[in-house]
Amino acid sequence: MAVVNALGRRKSAVARVYVTEGTGKITINKKDLTEYFPSTILQFVVKQPLALLDAAEKYDIKVNVFGGGFTGQSQALRLAIARALVKINAEDKKALRAEGFMTRDPREVERKKPGRPKARRRFQFSKR
Repeated sequence: MAVVNALGRRKSAVARVYVTEGTGKITINKKDLTEYFPSTILQFVVKQPLALLDAAEKYDIKVNVFGGGFTGQSQALRLAIARALVKINAEDKKALRAEGFMTRDPREVERKKPGRPKARRRFQFSKR
């Protein structure tokens, strides 16, 4: 198997993933997964598609991720890994879709409007 690459996005985070056959090492921006995401919850989020398909020890994953915060980055990475796994084996798509790993979350930050302190918040109003 050659290198399979995929892209995942969430909010303003972008994750590029390169999957090769290997022993299950996940390297994010030249750091180990546990070093890049110290939180076990975020590590779990990243590994969800691999755990679903029992493929955690089959592939080595190299990741370039930038933009956004740690939660957005981990969810972008989950989408990218799921897309890469579908490129490797198309039969896995149904299982991944059922768990919601194939869906790009479209929610983005709403822009700030003029004459308001935030996107929807209004300045305090008092009659007197």
